[in-house]
Amino acid sequence: MKEVKLVATDLDGTFLKNDRSISVANLKALHELGKRGIVRVAATGRNLQKVREVLTPEIPFDFVVFSSGAGVFNWKTQQHIHSQNLVVDSAQKLLRHFIQKGESFHAFYPVPENHQHYYYRGTEASEEFERYFIFNKYYAEELNTDKLPQTELCQFLVIIKEDEDHFQQLKTEIEALCPEIRVIRTSSPITEGYIWIEVFHHSVSKGNGVLEVCRVSGIDPKLTMGVGNDYNDFDLLEFTRHSFLTDNAPLKIKHRFPLVPSNEDDAFARAVEPLFD
Repeated sequence: MKEVKLVATDLDGTFLKNDRSISVANLKALHELGKRGIVRVAATGRNLQKVREVLTPEIPFDFVVFSSGAGVFNWKTQQHIHSQNLVVDSAQKLLRHFIQKGESFHAFYPVPENHQHYYYRGTEASEEFERYFIFNKYYAEELNTDKLPQTELCQFLVIIKEDEDHFQQLKTEIEALCPEIRVIRTSSPITEGYIWIEVFHHSVSKGNGVLEVCRVSGIDPKLTMGVGNDYNDFDLLEFTRHSFLTDNAPLKIKHRFPLVPSNEDDAFARAVEPLFD
């Protein structure tokens, strides 16, 4: 722990409190890490537009790994340094598959404009789909099924009610379409009882995003630390050498990594405390 040169943290449910604010202790810890020359990374499922809703440029992160690793952004210089989108062929297969299956979904523009997206309402109404649509309708465009977009896409989002068997079935179907894609699961940040199924290029992960930061910063991946709270943080926590889950993580995954207090109790600050001894 004493040799750690990079600390990466998830935002929602980890670094941020439930009201999306930043605690005094967490902000102080960020500043202290900077004084010690330790690189600070926010690794989040949010797109960059949504990152800016909770982080101002003055919040002293060095890099932001956004959209679960589809993009990497230098927070200090406000410049994109890496992106990975779904290739056109994979995007087309996914569009046709979800339409044929009657699934409701959102399909997002390529990075860095991936706050904009197409939406498609399937055969069954979904309250959670509509909630997401309401929150993001200013960036949404209804998909024209007669003229599908001939472009790369960043990701797809399919929302289902929490059902482990149904999730595994859909995951298997989706990943069988082509080898260039992978499925990332996360708990809904809007409503309990829903699973968000996110589909990306197979190389997209928070861990690979942090690896890119290590590469450009000249940091050995063995000298890294990560903090997260949910299923979609596994890629990050399996990459970082010293990894922690917050106490507000789902009960089913709490055994996977050492625990720190919840996001409401300064999880980030408590996790990095040993670096300051």
